[in-house]
Amino acid sequence: MFAYKTPGVYVEEVSTLPPSVAEVSTAVPAFIGYTEKSPSTEKGPSIARVNTLLEYEQLFGGPKLASFTVTVDAESQVTGVTRGPASGFLLYYALSHYFKNGGGSCYVVSVGDYTSPPAKDNIAAGLTLLEKEDEPTLIVLTDAVSLAAADYHELCQAALAQCHKLGDRFAIFDVKKDAETGKEDIDVFRDGIGTSNLAYGAAYHPYLQTSLSYAYADADVSITIGAAAGVALDTVKASQTATYQQVKTRLTAERIVLPPSAAVAGIYASVDRDRGVWKAPANVSISAVIGPVLKVTNDDQDALNVDPTAGKSINAVRAFTGKGTIVWGARTLAGNDNEWRYVSVRRLFIMIEESARKASSFAVFEPNDLTTWLKVKGMIESFLYGLWERGALAGASPAAAYFVNVGLGKTMTSQDILEGRMIVEIGIAAVRPAEFVVLRFSHKLQEA
Repeated sequence: MFAYKTPGVYVEEVSTLPPSVAEVSTAVPAFIGYTEKSPSTEKGPSIARVNTLLEYEQLFGGPKLASFTVTVDAESQVTGVTRGPASGFLLYYALSHYFKNGGGSCYVVSVGDYTSPPAKDNIAAGLTLLEKEDEPTLIVLTDAVSLAAADYHELCQAALAQCHKLGDRFAIFDVKKDAETGKEDIDVFRDGIGTSNLAYGAAYHPYLQTSLSYAYADADVSITIGAAAGVALDTVKASQTATYQQVKTRLTAERIVLPPSAAVAGIYASVDRDRGVWKAPANVSISAVIGPVLKVTNDDQDALNVDPTAGKSINAVRAFTGKGTIVWGARTLAGNDNEWRYVSVRRLFIMIEESARKASSFAVFEPNDLTTWLKVKGMIESFLYGLWERGALAGASPAAAYFVNVGLGKTMTSQDILEGRMIVEIGIAAVRPAEFVVLRFSHKLQEA
């Protein structure tokens, strides 16, 4: 109590409210890749938080411009379009697809500019930098899919290790395309991803034919008109307006193919915002997409969803008539694990664990006695009760949905207290998605 010595009127504020748990953000992805404006790799990667695509453009610039070769006949009709070699710089378009699918604030880790091709060491340095940030909860290795398969899978393993180490984030992966066949190889991905920390990541397949168009400069478009070859589009603009417009219209129809992870990250964000992190981010349509590049059938998905050998489930993105393109899977890479099979369950626990950990920091160096124990217990129970009311936890009553134990003889021994440990045990019954809805029909015999 304050020692009063000078006569006067004093005001004392008495704290009557108990401490509370604030729910942490659950869908703040970090995209790792190359940007137009970036510090050189010698200076190391840079990281920034962005809220819109416009803000990204102001900080990091635009996309890598594409080049085209266009053939035009004598009647100014476009007869052929060939795009130049793929650069592997997908980050700008991935961010655009993310925001179009409901994504909000995110982090961008720029590991270099467009002057040199993607490299494993640069992206690994970006992962290391990301480890120092507390807010991101999702990892998306956007430009890593252009690397060799062995390098990509090594980065995936590093991302899973970081998620497990920090316990506050989850990784979204793409099944990489084979450089020669152009097809996604599920077996190669399953072999390359390893067996460690699989509950902290999910993979999606196949790539998506988006409705996004390539950015290009007129000077990078070469036109062949009859015998005249190698004419730049900006030259045609001044003398052949009709041809120019035909070419522009045709180039707009050239759509970008993207790996699905960015759009899925946007769906994670929108589902978390509208329903909650406990709702599986599946059976949700993808925006700004024409369709998946590969049609996945029920038989195909049997082998993707359930992997009896190693349990490495791959979530399918499928096109359904009358519904559009939909995320049709909700499993982690630990598909045979009864505890961590589902994305929503793993991410719900990440959210609860991180929220409780941060809120309990007030108790560090407080007296390890009954008063502090009751404060911590009451705080966590109130938080879990709120989640139960919102449908995040299973059970007809709070007692069936969760428990919180702390105290001498319950969770701690006298030796624990002597060594400064306060141990709190928390049990949670998480809701799980209805992955298989079975309708059983039978004949009912006529009674009259």
